[in-house]
Amino acid sequence: MFTIEHEFDCTTVTLVDDGKAPLKEDVVIHAFDDAVVVEQYDEREDRVNRVTLSMAQLRDLQAALDLPEGSYRFVDDGADG
Repeated sequence: MFTIEHEFDCTTVTLVDDGKAPLKEDVVIHAFDDAVVVEQYDEREDRVNRVTLSMAQLRDLQAALDLPEGSYRFVDDGADG
């Protein structure tokens, strides 16, 4: 299950682990114009872990999910669009 909320400066997506136990804490994703912040509460350390991805890193992650094992680099071919 997930929720989507549109704020003034970002969109927030919350991923809720509603599968079989043991369940993981919610993952909260804040999408800004220039970065994406991923947060998840860690009950063992009683703190929120936070990772900030640039838009280039997010693009690379999106591509990596559909590619086989290996090393890749996007090349700017100079074309618009």
